[in-house]
Formats: sequence, structure tokens, C-alpha cells
Amino acid sequence: MTQTLRSVENIDFAKGDGLVAAVVRDARSGAVLMLAWMNEESLAKTLATGETWFWSRSRRELWHKGATSGATQRVVKIATDCDRDALLIDVEPRGPACHTGERSCFGDRSGEALAQLMSTLRQRNEERPAGSYSTSLFERGRPAILKKVGEEAAEVIVAVAAEGRERVVSETADLLYHLSVLLVAEGIDWSDVYRELETRSAKGGGR
Repeated sequence: MTQTLRSVENIDFAKGDGLVAAVVRDARSGAVLMLAWMNEESLAKTLATGETWFWSRSRRELWHKGATSGATQRVVKIATDCDRDALLIDVEPRGPACHTGERSCFGDRSGEALAQLMSTLRQRNEERPAGSYSTSLFERGRPAILKKVGEEAAEVIVAVAAEGRERVVSETADLLYHLSVLLVAEGIDWSDVYRELETRSAKGGGR
């Protein structure tokens, strides 16, 4: 069972010669971004500044993620495992996590497209640029968005019944887009849906 972390107290740095492993993941998509190391000072700086700081084992020094590249990570939550010798850090990344320019050091792009879509939709909803289809949906409001979700769901059914794999993929993408518009309009994120699925799974909701 994980526990939300608010201070450096009781973290077991001794097992790792003063270091604990920190798994960093995208708070919205759940994608694992990187694995790094923290000592007591870097963890304290992370808690104090709200951005990730780590300990470089090769350079033997503290480093602020994104200090030179601008790809900082805003901390949303830090959890510790049951032994309090490993950390799980949920962040909102402001750029790629990997020095190669990849979003993830593990090359894991799962959830990236959906996370990018949600980011774009939130921007459209806030700024309402002219000529944007997403803007037109937000401006027409809930009834129009719900109508489109219903239409796209029906088109998925038709595609499955008679139109083949490519159409199923295409129509499902359309449905996910319009569902994403609905979630943004309602102030909900896909991460909220993921958490609900995780809760059901933990309760044995494999169905």
C-alpha cells in the first residue's frame, strides 16, 4: 500500500547507502517517464519547490530536472511504498523526460496521444480560437457534444457490424475524440477514469 509523502521523515535512506529509487510517471496518462535517485537533500528540495530534484550517482551532485533544458516536472503527488525505501512521483512534465528528447526514458509512449489530445482540448476550451472544430463544440455546449458522442458510438457499432477493421479503428478514434471533448467540458480527465478502473480492479472487478 502506498502512502502520500509530505516530509522526508521516516524515509529509509539507509538501505541504499543514502539513496532511494524514484519512479517518475505522468500524472495524467500514467505513463512511466524515468527512474532516478534521491537522497534526503534532493527529496527535501523537491518537496519545498514543487519540482523534481535528484541525485546524480555519476556526477555526485544534486540536479534540478529541466534546469538547463526547461523540461521541468511539476510534482502532483509523491507516494512511498510499504517499506518506505522507494518513491512514486506523479508529475506534470513540461517537456521530454529523457535526455534523448524522448518523452519517456523507457520509450513507453502509451497514453501519450490521449494526453496530448487532452492538453490541446483544454487549450481550445480556454482560448476558443476561431475556426477550430473543438471550439465550435465547446461553444455549442453539452447538448451538441452529447449528440456527437451518441452519433460516433453508433458509427462504431455500424463499423464493427459491416465495415471492417480499418473503419472500426477510425470510428473508435472519432468516438474517443468526442468523449475527450465531453470530459474536458465537464472538468474531468482520463486519469480520473483510469483511477476508477484501478479501484474496480483492486476490488476484483475483472468482470
